[in-house]
Amino acid sequence: MRKPSSPASVPQHVAIVMDGNGRWARKRFMPRLAGHRQGVESLKRCVRACAARGIRVLTVFAFSSENWNRPEDEVSGLMELLGKALAREVPQLHADGVQLHFVGSRSGLSDGVRQGLDEAERTTQGNQRLILNVCFNYGGRWDIAQAAAALAECGEPITEASLSGAMALHHVPDPDLVIRTGGEFRISNFLLWQSAYSEFHFSDALWPDFDEAALDGAIADFASRERRFGQTSEQVQQDGEC
Repeated sequence: MRKPSSPASVPQHVAIVMDGNGRWARKRFMPRLAGHRQGVESLKRCVRACAARGIRVLTVFAFSSENWNRPEDEVSGLMELLGKALAREVPQLHADGVQLHFVGSRSGLSDGVRQGLDEAERTTQGNQRLILNVCFNYGGRWDIAQAAAALAECGEPITEASLSGAMALHHVPDPDLVIRTGGEFRISNFLLWQSAYSEFHFSDALWPDFDEAALDGAIADFASRERRFGQTSEQVQQDGEC
C-alpha cells in the first residue's frame, strides 16, 4: 500500500470522467455528436493545461465498454470522430512531448481504428512530458477480470501486487485525483482498482465547458485534502515531520 504523505499542491496523476457532451449539445439544440466534437476541443485544452501545471499523467474516460449500447448512429459517429482525431491531433501531441496510450479492449474495433491506435502509440512512445491514457472500450470490471485471467493462464498466484502488474494501467502510478464533470456523483465503472485511495472531485461543469479555471479549482481542492491511506491524521503529521 502507498505510504501517506503531506498534502501536495499538484497531483502527479489526474484521471477524468469526461461527462456531459450530450447534454451540452442538447442545451444548444444540436446533435449529440456536436457535443462530442466540442469535447475533443476541451480535451486538447486540458492536455495543455495539465502539462503546463506539472501533472505527469492524465487518464481520461473516452468510451466505456457499456457505450456500445448507445444508439448506433452515435456509436458510429464516435468511431469516425476517433479516426479523424487521431489523424489530426497525434502530430501535435507528439510535438508537445505527449506519450499516448489507448487503454481498453481492442475487440469490436475496426481494423482501421486498431491500426490508428497502434500507430499513435508507436509514434509517441519516446515522449516524456506528459503521459496521456485514453480509456477507450474500457471498463473497470473488464480490467480486473482480464488481469486475473492473464495471471491464471500463466499459472501465477493472484495477489494485490500481481494484479496491479497485470492491469491495463500498470505503466503508471495510481491516480491521485479523479475528476468527474457533468454534475453526476458516481464512478461509472472507471478505474475501480486503481482509484482505491484517490481523491475525488465532482464538477457541475459539462465537459465541453471544463476549462483551465475549473481544473485549477479541482487541483486546489486536492491540495486541501489530507491523504491518510488508512492511517490517522496524527501518524501522517508525524511522518511529515521526519
